[in-house]
Amino acid sequence: MKLAFYNDYTLGVIENDAIIDVSAAVSGAGASNPQGQIEAVISGWDTYGARIAEAARGQAGTPISKVSLRAPLPRPGQLLCLAGNYIEPDHPTKETFNAFLKSNTSVMGQDAVVELPDTDASVFHFEPELAIVIGKRASKLSADEALDHIFGYTQFIDVSARGLPGGFFLGKSWHTFGPMGPALVTADEVGDANDLPAKMWINENLKHDFSTGEMARHIPELLAEVTAVVTLEPGDVVSTGTHHYALSPVQDGDSLRLSIDRLGPALTITCADDKKRTWER
Repeated sequence: MKLAFYNDYTLGVIENDAIIDVSAAVSGAGASNPQGQIEAVISGWDTYGARIAEAARGQAGTPISKVSLRAPLPRPGQLLCLAGNYIEPDHPTKETFNAFLKSNTSVMGQDAVVELPDTDASVFHFEPELAIVIGKRASKLSADEALDHIFGYTQFIDVSARGLPGGFFLGKSWHTFGPMGPALVTADEVGDANDLPAKMWINENLKHDFSTGEMARHIPELLAEVTAVVTLEPGDVVSTGTHHYALSPVQDGDSLRLSIDRLGPALTITCADDKKRTWER
């Protein structure tokens, strides 16, 4: 099932090119904000999943071109990102595990405008990533237990300001630096998340073309390492890193489109820079 928020954070199910309003099916979730509602749905999926499926059955819905799609996890309790995590020509072997927390206030939805801040960054990169959405409390997991704690997956772009002091958090946590979605796809619909083609275009030029199977740490091992350090709760997001081979500068006026197989629709965003900086690319 593909869940999504749209317009004024109405919960819907995406089927083909339409979105179906299923908000009545989750009215008992009792949350006062969208993030709380989706966390309640995730935690209570044994109840809400059947209700949502019944509410969507036989409904035509509204074309997604006629609505505004929002981030499916608007303010995750934790947004944890892997650094690197792909086997690449410059990194042909598994490197030391490295991860960082990114501000949850950076999260944006479909057609967001990513604003490049007035700071002394050497360049701005947009990293296409597969993100895991946690389904139940996960702490000190073994690799064998990990997949049972995943609710689903979504698309994520880890925007990065390079060359700033202060490490990953400062370079990656600016306002608008976390485009996500537009769909949250349940794990049963995705299948093997380490076997997904991923592509990203900048101004309709294909830049990234890789497989999530090229991860240095596949998802079970990755979650085991993450949860050895932190406890993850339902609705938390773990972004699994990117393949760096095709990173190139992104600047004012650029449009980007990320498409990971089985996680569609594509995530589309644009970039704005009041300073109109440019980089060679």
